[in-house]
Amino acid sequence: MANRARWMIYGANGYTGHLVAVEARRQGLYPVLAGRRAGPIETLAEDLGLPARVFDLGDARAAAAALADMAVVSHCAGPFSASSAQMIDACLRSRTHYLDITGELDVFLAAQRRHADAQAAGIVICPGVGFDVIPTDCLAAVLKAALPDATHLVLAFDARAHVSPGTARTMAESFRLGRLGGRVRRNGVIEEVPLAHSRRRVDFAGGSAMTVAIPWGDLATAYISTGIPNIETYASIPPTAEIASRALNWVRPLLAWAPVQKVLRRLADRTTGPSDEELRTGRSRFWGKASNPVGEHRTARLETANGYRLTADGTIMAVKFVLDHAPAGGYYTPSMLMGARCVEQLPGSTPIRVE
Repeated sequence: MANRARWMIYGANGYTGHLVAVEARRQGLYPVLAGRRAGPIETLAEDLGLPARVFDLGDARAAAAALADMAVVSHCAGPFSASSAQMIDACLRSRTHYLDITGELDVFLAAQRRHADAQAAGIVICPGVGFDVIPTDCLAAVLKAALPDATHLVLAFDARAHVSPGTARTMAESFRLGRLGGRVRRNGVIEEVPLAHSRRRVDFAGGSAMTVAIPWGDLATAYISTGIPNIETYASIPPTAEIASRALNWVRPLLAWAPVQKVLRRLADRTTGPSDEELRTGRSRFWGKASNPVGEHRTARLETANGYRLTADGTIMAVKFVLDHAPAGGYYTPSMLMGARCVEQLPGSTPIRVE
């Protein structure tokens, strides 16, 4: 990839966008840094010696014009439920490949519905090129290859760490939109279930942990990557958080109330994300199990760097891949775009071990 290939980080002033920008510059890359607030974007661009652009996704014409000379955009400005569709529209108009770092299930589902549009425009649409969902999508794809007639898939992760302001704001937005409940995929269809409706002990590499069911993005992506019709996703969370999750099932309407949303957004803005030490030394663990109708199963395990560190590295890996390989237009999951074991290329990742 040429050092000055034309690609953009939108939302570069956010916690994760900043990590992507700094890592890109460390690797000798020259992305355009962009966002809707001139001050933070221009300051960061000056600090890193990179070009800057300022535009609001709410202005469709300005957004398309700002992307007109970009080959790829890495969209890092969440909540993606509020911004993804606008950016995809701009990318379709400007014929710019679209990547993002979302973990929002409904955003994945909406992006999948743009497949034909992406084919017609000749652009890649690949959401989730970070912690959400590169590791679990790769596990799903590897397990499908190991057990081709699998009909059931369970995925889980253990990655407890401080969340960024963007992640916290996304959670608040999901409350506002009434998307707090749990979900599973059964017989190919996503169904709603109570939040934290199920728990299971998972034998991660390095020791087991109790996990609870969550509506992770793989309910959308793993289904596309593998065709497995029954999928559940789990995460390890502290016991107090598990209790709180179940309690939220009873107060869901209150969380969309404007005064509550105001408090949640204030709390989100006060979060700081992982410390430098967490980014440097933090580890994430992943596990998956695929089963077929006659009782055969395969399990897979993986360890990676801290989730935010992985997201920065995964984003740059995806940008390089698209620029170097010019894939055909359409919707992709990370494993479909870059290969089932692409996660193994990321710093801090172990090989996927299948048993």
